[in-house]
Amino acid sequence: MIWTVLKIVLFLAVVAGLTLGAEALMSSDAGLRIAFANVEFTLGPIQMALAALLLLGALWLLLKLSGLLVATLRFINGDETAISRYFQRSRRKRGFDALTEGFIALASDDGDKALTKARSAEKLLENRTLTNLLIAQSAQAKGDTALAETYFKRLLDEDRARFVGVRGLMQQQIEAGNPETARKLAETALTLRPGHGQTQDTLMALQNKAGDWSGARRTLLDTSRSGRLPKPVYKRRDAVLTLQQAQAEAKAGRESVAQDLAIEAAKHSPELVPAAVMAAEALTARGKKRAAAKVIRRAWKAQPHPELARAFAGIEADETAAERVRRFDSLLSMVEGDEARQTRAELLIAAEDFPAARRAIGDLHERLPSQRVMTIMAAIERGEGSPDTVVRGWLARALTAPRGPQWVCENCQHVHASWHALCDNCTSFDTLSWKSPPDSTGPSATGTEMLPLIVGALPAAEPQVAEPEVEIDLQAPEPPEPAAAKPEAEEAETIEPEATPEPADASAAPPADAPTAEAEPAPTAPKPIDLEQTRRAGL
Repeated sequence: MIWTVLKIVLFLAVVAGLTLGAEALMSSDAGLRIAFANVEFTLGPIQMALAALLLLGALWLLLKLSGLLVATLRFINGDETAISRYFQRSRRKRGFDALTEGFIALASDDGDKALTKARSAEKLLENRTLTNLLIAQSAQAKGDTALAETYFKRLLDEDRARFVGVRGLMQQQIEAGNPETARKLAETALTLRPGHGQTQDTLMALQNKAGDWSGARRTLLDTSRSGRLPKPVYKRRDAVLTLQQAQAEAKAGRESVAQDLAIEAAKHSPELVPAAVMAAEALTARGKKRAAAKVIRRAWKAQPHPELARAFAGIEADETAAERVRRFDSLLSMVEGDEARQTRAELLIAAEDFPAARRAIGDLHERLPSQRVMTIMAAIERGEGSPDTVVRGWLARALTAPRGPQWVCENCQHVHASWHALCDNCTSFDTLSWKSPPDSTGPSATGTEMLPLIVGALPAAEPQVAEPEVEIDLQAPEPPEPAAAKPEAEEAETIEPEATPEPADASAAPPADAPTAEAEPAPTAPKPIDLEQTRRAGL
């Protein structure tokens, strides 16, 4: 402290002397006259400037000698490193300057400059913690993975930097595509610094990708205990992980464990549809039908879903179609909406009450057309005995109709056929929701928009003999070509005389182009459409 004050005083004295000298020089025409005892010196302007420079040099030398003198006195008093520190002071200053410039370059994404400055700092500084960290991060930014790994490993030898070294190696393993090694390093990092949020998130993501659901639940619990997650968020995520663990146990053949986990997941998050479905199936298998129905009702109240209706139907698998319609009334009346109307229509179709099914579906085919709605309308038309052209028209409309609500990722809008905890596209966790995906339809290159008009407006066929019952192909009927309509009619005319017995009186026979009611085939009983097969077909 005294030495610093002395330096400031000397600096101010030099500045004051130079100021006074400059002022005297400006007021003197003959230059500067210096008289000492009996000796007198007269200096001109150039000589005065040289004298000022010499004076500054002498002052600098005096300061250095005074610093050396102080270090020598300290050495004499027992400080063995005083003189070495005096000579290394300038070296450390240049080292810290290089280190500072290196970190600034690293923050500016200039890996080459950061690495160069880090090398210079490494030569000038004895403390290698900061230089090792700067070199490791600079090499990582530059893409030199081997050099980065070498210096990250050097950080493991120091207690203060061991956590940073482990995290650096973990990040390298993630980028190299070694998730198993990265997961072990993340677990090691959390033992060194428990509660580190970013490391917890990384570890849970790695555990989810590896299918280590029990480990992910432990990590989630630690995250909740650290206060980083609100309680509702923790319950929801724990339910998702528990459901994934239940599905994994079911695939492994451990049904009892899977059922317990599914029931636990539904308890933590009643609105999670897959958990409610799996829990209801588990309770039904254990003979607890009332509890299963209660689980379905709670989930249906939060969000109606066709899988919930399927699970609710499975509670009483041996009931008749009419009994199922009556049992579903209490469920469907909880939330009146589009899903409830479609489910009620499907139940009425199964009960062969087609007029009631038409009333139940209402105007959904106009207001909210989808493949499911169009298929229901086709089944209603078929059940009421409508011509095949009408049925095919509805099925053709289903080809170009939207698919309706699906499991869509909120993060990347990727559509999934079934629910998963992780998005198949962006691997985000618990981002799937049941909704209609963004409409990406547009004019088709093959002109399929005209298919409903073509198929639904076919001309009536010529009267033929009774044909065998033909099941409706729900996949996608091929549109008939307009040019082929005439040959088909001609073929029907050529086949008809062979299949129809000739009348006894040829003169009384009606002309071929005016068929009578006796020549019409007898109507056949309509066959209901299997809706489960329809859904599997994707309609």
